[in-house]
Amino acid sequence: MSYEYQKQRPVIPMSRTKIQELFNAAMARVYLWMFTGLLLTTIVAYIASTSETILRFVFGTPFVMLGLFVVEIGLVIAISAAIMKLSPAKALTLFFLYAALNGVTMSVIFLAYTSGTVIMAFGTTSVLFGIMSVVGYTTKSDLTKWGPILLMGLVGIIIASVANMFLASSTLDWIITYAGILLFLALIVYDTKYMKMMTVKFAIAGDKQMVSRIGVLGALKLYLDFINLFLFVLRLFGRK
Repeated sequence: MSYEYQKQRPVIPMSRTKIQELFNAAMARVYLWMFTGLLLTTIVAYIASTSETILRFVFGTPFVMLGLFVVEIGLVIAISAAIMKLSPAKALTLFFLYAALNGVTMSVIFLAYTSGTVIMAFGTTSVLFGIMSVVGYTTKSDLTKWGPILLMGLVGIIIASVANMFLASSTLDWIITYAGILLFLALIVYDTKYMKMMTVKFAIAGDKQMVSRIGVLGALKLYLDFINLFLFVLRLFGRK
């Protein structure tokens, strides 16, 4: 079987077996990069939480904390916007840089919650992530329409969270927590399905570089889904 890659390029013959091999290898890298990013975040967060110097520098200086958040947001935007232009190596480097910086900002978790609560929340998040990722990977349903709905839900949670900083409503806080968990469970399904579709597309085309680029973007999306789901689960367990 052959597939047409681009009008300017010749037809590239590629068997179904070769496409499946390329796809399987790409998906394996996505999850490897994602979990490597999570491991890096965890290590950096733990080291930072045990260093009084780092804690004072980061959390004792508002401008430093704000600067870290700005840099993190900038890295996410840069990777997402320039993924088609960046080399896979550069995109992966930016992803790991983001994971390390996120570890610094998340180090406060080890101070705000007991180790038992953190471990229980992480384990629960891992199980939920695995289940929803399998659903997204295996579903044959078209999830395209989910995109705008999930985006609106994310914006709604952000607005409600900001509003509750002033309202300090425990009821609204509970609603935000449960809504956040449901939202990111849905996002895991959606992003897994999207990543699979894009990987198949470029695997069929035989474009290994684009497969690697999409792999980094997929790792970033799933990493963010995991982290945010973990934070909401941690809030739930922390109250208990």
